[in-house]
Amino acid sequence: MSDSNLISDAAPFQKDIFERLLAGEIILPNDSQMGRLREEAFAVKALLIQMNNAVNPEEITQILSRILDKELQDVAVFTPLYINCGKHITIGKNVFINFDCTFLALGGITIEDDVLIGPKVSLITENHPLNPEERKGLAGKPILIKKNAWIGANATILPGVTIGENAVVAAGAVISKDVPDNTVVGGIPAKFIKNIQP
Repeated sequence: MSDSNLISDAAPFQKDIFERLLAGEIILPNDSQMGRLREEAFAVKALLIQMNNAVNPEEITQILSRILDKELQDVAVFTPLYINCGKHITIGKNVFINFDCTFLALGGITIEDDVLIGPKVSLITENHPLNPEERKGLAGKPILIKKNAWIGANATILPGVTIGENAVVAAGAVISKDVPDNTVVGGIPAKFIKNIQP
């Protein structure tokens, strides 16, 4: 057998499943790397148990830095906090995260400086395809929360959304579309309420 046959008979190279999710690819349940998502979630859960039971703010920040695999600066978290994939989360400086938030982050979450996140906020970057044959698949789209935004209690930010600089998301809102800078939005689905004078 020639070398060219060896190359053509080899299994095609498959990119890392985490990179494919960040790129917005649909990952089907029979994907050969699907088990890695579960492994990551349970590895993160082990650290979350430590973090969510800690009472020292510095210890909480240190454990969260390990979960995110990034050094954090002036980040305050009131636990519990729930995360499934820390390495896809970036948190800027002087960020406050209140009690009982959930970050499903396989699609990527970026929280810029000076952001306030109220209690029970859900940042959901993952979705399932509408096609019934692919329904158990998984697709990711990133969430970006720009500088000095304020996300009110029990708000839900859905995949692919950008929250603008200085924007305010009212409590209980469900955000499925981008929120412009310097605006207040609220409701289900969220609608424009008013402009903010910076």
